[in-house]
Amino acid sequence: MIRKYLLAMLAILVATVACDREADRLAAQTPEPEPETVVKAADDSGMYMRLPYSTESEEAGRLYLAGWAATEMGHNQEANEFFERAVAADPEFAMGHLMVALTANSTEEFSSNLATAAEHGAGATEGERTLIEAFQKGFANDQQGQLAAGEALVKMHPDSPRAWQLLAGFQSNQNDTTSSRASLEKALSLDPNLASTHMQLGNDYLFLEPKDFEKAAAHFQKAVELEPDEPNTHDLLGDAHRALGDMQAAYDDYTRAAELVPHLGSPLQQRGHVNSFLGNYEEARADYTRSAELEDLRGSNNGPFFLVFRSYVSLHEGKPQAAIAELKQLAAESDGWDMEGKLDFKVNAYNNIAQIATHQGDADAAAAAIAEAAKMMRQRADQVGTAEYRSAQEANISYLEGMLAARTGDPEGAKAKAAEFEQHVASNTNPRKHERMHEILGMAAFYQADYAAAVEHLAQGDVVNNALTKYHLAVANDKAGNGAEAEKLFAELAVLNFNSAGYAMTRSDILARTASG
Repeated sequence: MIRKYLLAMLAILVATVACDREADRLAAQTPEPEPETVVKAADDSGMYMRLPYSTESEEAGRLYLAGWAATEMGHNQEANEFFERAVAADPEFAMGHLMVALTANSTEEFSSNLATAAEHGAGATEGERTLIEAFQKGFANDQQGQLAAGEALVKMHPDSPRAWQLLAGFQSNQNDTTSSRASLEKALSLDPNLASTHMQLGNDYLFLEPKDFEKAAAHFQKAVELEPDEPNTHDLLGDAHRALGDMQAAYDDYTRAAELVPHLGSPLQQRGHVNSFLGNYEEARADYTRSAELEDLRGSNNGPFFLVFRSYVSLHEGKPQAAIAELKQLAAESDGWDMEGKLDFKVNAYNNIAQIATHQGDADAAAAAIAEAAKMMRQRADQVGTAEYRSAQEANISYLEGMLAARTGDPEGAKAKAAEFEQHVASNTNPRKHERMHEILGMAAFYQADYAAAVEHLAQGDVVNNALTKYHLAVANDKAGNGAEAEKLFAELAVLNFNSAGYAMTRSDILARTASG
C-alpha cells in the first residue's frame, strides 16, 4: 500500500455543475489536460505540507495530485476530470471518490461518491477517514460533528496549512469568523507563500463580518503576486475592487483573467456583474451570453447558471416580469438539454422565480414556481435517499411557502410554515439553523406593519449573506424609528456590489436612500 500526502483543498463545499457532452466533442474543444501541466513542483522542505492519501496505483496517485492542484486554484471541472480518471485507475481509492464528490457536477454525483468514499475508508489512514467523516457530517446537517472532525484533523496533522484551511472552512460555515481567521493565520504561519490560504482569507474578509475590504484586497494582491498566471487570483482581486467601489479596476481584473483563459466563461460572467452595476445593460447581457457559450463549448454546465445572472439585468432595469419570463424560458428549454445536474439547475431557476415573484407580490407566479421547485427538490431527495437530505429539502420548501404567505398578508399561514421549518431542521446541529425561520416571522411582521417585531426577527436572519433580508431589516429599522441603525445598514448595502436577485431588486432604492450621504 502506497501512503502519500496531498495538497489539501479549501474547505468550502460548493456544488458546481457541468454539461454532459459527447466525449469526442469535448476533446475537440478542450484537449484532455495532463497532470504534468497542472501539478506544481513540490518538495519535502516544508513549503508543501501534505495530508494523507492511500492508493496502490501510481497512476491514480499521479492523477489525484493533479486534481488537487487544479482544485486549489479553483479549476473544478478539470479537477473533476482528473479525479474521475484516478478512481477509474483505482476503484477502491477512498480519497479519490471523496474528491470526485467535492468537485461534483451534480448533487447526485456528490452524494453517490461521498458514499463510495466511506465504503472504501477501511483501507485508508485515520486522517483520510476523518476527512471523509467531516463531509459526511456536513451533508447530514451535523455541522457540530463536522467541526469536531476538522478539529481532530488538525490534531493529527498540526503542521499542515491545508488542514487548517479545512478547519477554517468548517468554522466559517457557522459564521465563527474569529476562529476561522485564526485558523487561516495559523496556516499562513506554516507557509506564508501559499496562495490558496491568501485566497481563502481574502474571501473571509470580503464576505464575513466584520468585513475588511482593504485586507481582502491585500490578500488577493499577494495571491496574484504568487500566482500571476492563474486567472482566479485576478478574478478574486476584481471581487475586492468591486467591494471597494472601484468598478474600473474590477473590470480590468476580470478582463485580465479572461485574457489568461480565453476558453473560460467565468471571467466574462464576473465582468457582466460590473456592467450590470454600471448600468451598461446590453454589455452585461453580451458578457453573460458569451460566458455561457464558452462554458458550453468546453463541456461545462456552468453556462446555464450564468444565464440566470443574465436575467438579473432586467431586475437592475426595474423590469421584474421580464426577468421572470426569461427564467421561465430557461427552465422550459432545459428539458431538452443533455446536461448533468439538470435538476439542480431547474431548482435554481424556479427558486429565483419564486423569490422575484414573492417580492413583487405576484402570488400566482410565486406559488406556481414554488410548486415546480418543490416537485424537483423532492425528486432530488429521492435520488440522494437520506432522511437528513430530505428534511433539508422540506425545510427549503417550507421557507419558500412561508415567505410567500408573509408577503401576501397571511401571518398565521407564515407562522405555520415557520413552525414546519423549525421541525424540519430540528436535528441540524448548525447554530445558524433557525435563521430562515426568523426571516419568515420577520417578514410576516413587516407586512403587518409591526416593525419592532420585524426588526427583532430579521436581525436573527441571514443578514451576512442575504441582501434581501438585510434590506428589509434596514427598512424595518427606519420605520421603527431606529434611524441610526437603518442608516448604517443602508450604507453597508450601498457598497455591497455583489449580484443576487434580492440585491438587484433593491439596489436602486438603496442607492437613492444613501445618495445624500
